[in-house]
Amino acid sequence: MLKLYYSPGACALASHIAFEEAGADYEGVKIDLKKGEQKTPEYLEVNPAGVTPALATEQGVLTENAVIMPWIADRHPEKNLVPADAFQRARMDAFNGWAAASLHPALGRLMFSRPPLEGDAKDAALKIVQDKLALAEQHLLKGPFVLGAQYTVADGYLSVFTRWSRQAGILDAGDYPKLNAHLDEVQARPAVQRALKAQGIEPVGG
Repeated sequence: MLKLYYSPGACALASHIAFEEAGADYEGVKIDLKKGEQKTPEYLEVNPAGVTPALATEQGVLTENAVIMPWIADRHPEKNLVPADAFQRARMDAFNGWAAASLHPALGRLMFSRPPLEGDAKDAALKIVQDKLALAEQHLLKGPFVLGAQYTVADGYLSVFTRWSRQAGILDAGDYPKLNAHLDEVQARPAVQRALKAQGIEPVGG
């Protein structure tokens, strides 16, 4: 059986959501980052990078949400979690690449730096995040879902980061109405609620 290694509320939630949306058989394995379980010899054998997600498959281990999510979707084409059209598929991949390489690191620096950022450094990091959220709000999120009418794995991915932003009090409804509406729409999906419940976390209200 496929085995998904995740940490509750972390970015691996995106792959967890993809599994639930696909209705796939899998086992979730919790990795407690606060206890340092990602650095144990046992987990480093799974993913030497010492991060989640990691997906153990019959062919080996896959890492990175942007890889794991479409791989799951491709195994369950009847669920329509990725576009059938090649150009739209490329647009989805581009969005996921941006989320992984641009939005995620910016939010990570703002929210999870140790020691926490203060003063001018915190203000500068916040401005970077706000600019990236504005880019998503004004250009990348077509509405109601990332690519328009079709829900794809990109929507679960985006919701992870808007969830963090809402938790941090930086997803202002006046500045980011589309992102807020998107997060509410995604969090209301039964599959997403199952993934949240499996991780022992709750939807984040506006």
